[in-house]
Amino acid sequence: MTHLPDVPRTDGTDEALRRSLGINRRRFLSTCTAAAAAAIAVPVFGSSPALAEDKGRGDNQGGDVLIPAAKRGIILYTVRDATGRDPLSTNLPSGFREVFKEMARYGYKQVEFAGYGQHPNAPGGASLESVEGAKLLRSWLDEYGLRAQGNHGFIPGSWPLSTPDLDTFKKHLEIANILGMAHVGTGGDPANSGYQADWDVAADKWNALGEMARGEGLKLYTHNHDSAYNFLLDHGPLDAQGHPTRSSGIRKLEYFLGITDPKTVWLEMDIFWAHVAKYKFHTYTAPDGSQQENIFDPAGLVVRHDKRYPLFHAKDGVVNTASGDGYDMVPFGTGDIDYATFFTRVGSRNYHNPMVEQDNAPSSTDPGQSLTDAKISYANLAALRKKRK
Repeated sequence: MTHLPDVPRTDGTDEALRRSLGINRRRFLSTCTAAAAAAIAVPVFGSSPALAEDKGRGDNQGGDVLIPAAKRGIILYTVRDATGRDPLSTNLPSGFREVFKEMARYGYKQVEFAGYGQHPNAPGGASLESVEGAKLLRSWLDEYGLRAQGNHGFIPGSWPLSTPDLDTFKKHLEIANILGMAHVGTGGDPANSGYQADWDVAADKWNALGEMARGEGLKLYTHNHDSAYNFLLDHGPLDAQGHPTRSSGIRKLEYFLGITDPKTVWLEMDIFWAHVAKYKFHTYTAPDGSQQENIFDPAGLVVRHDKRYPLFHAKDGVVNTASGDGYDMVPFGTGDIDYATFFTRVGSRNYHNPMVEQDNAPSSTDPGQSLTDAKISYANLAALRKKRK
């Protein structure tokens, strides 16, 4: 398999545009947020029996613990039915504030947002995608001892950037800083294409966006599903549209890693979807027309690019070869993905931030299912121990 060197790529963005962005507000916002949070509440996590009673077992910080307590997180997409629930119609947690409280009660210390919308009857109203909304969210995070690590939010669709897209992106960087995030990102691939030329354009765009985020003290990350680990089409013969039809054997995201700046572009591996890619994408057509096999190794990719992966989605699956994906999604720790081996291999336990995710946790018949699954997942994340040789 051909591997491209991990070297920065010139992104081609006009320097004057970069200098004119004018969004260096991190210190100002941090000061205002800290003052507002202090005026609203003192963090209570750890001092209240109500918040501590359901913490998962295995919270000791011995050398065998794979995920330290401070690194255990959840993406709120897992409990999106709870944040979207009408608090006037249920006794279950609903809206951001009550969901934060419940996640802290289970033991989570970190959350990743999947947008800033909730039920309109919840405190703060339907949309908290604003400076004032972010300040309110930050006060609740602080109240329950939680840290926001990232958001699957806005990435401009235009390139070169349109003025509205640039303004919206700047707003999201501002919101991320108010919330105290270290990362800001998206849930989609940089390029929805198999062709090298499209990934070259995507790299230019992400290098430029990443530089903007870096200027605000943030790491811009892309979150990817199985398609991003398919093989890049980068060799002829060409099809009728002039597109290459064969591959050198490098995967799309590996190519992207090699042509983006490691100081400005980061990734979040969804470990479930990476294993789906291992199941689905193992053979490619080489430039000479032969069929070649290359079995994907998700943990190996992380090891080779360790610091490029500050975030993970910890999502589990039961093997089902009758499914096109090879797995059925289940609560974390109840499936067949060997997470003890994965996290033992990737190491750097005080650097990586695993976020529990389960797309199918909400249920149409059991209103409390997503919360129950989040609780089960926390306990299993906390129980992970190093694999011994």
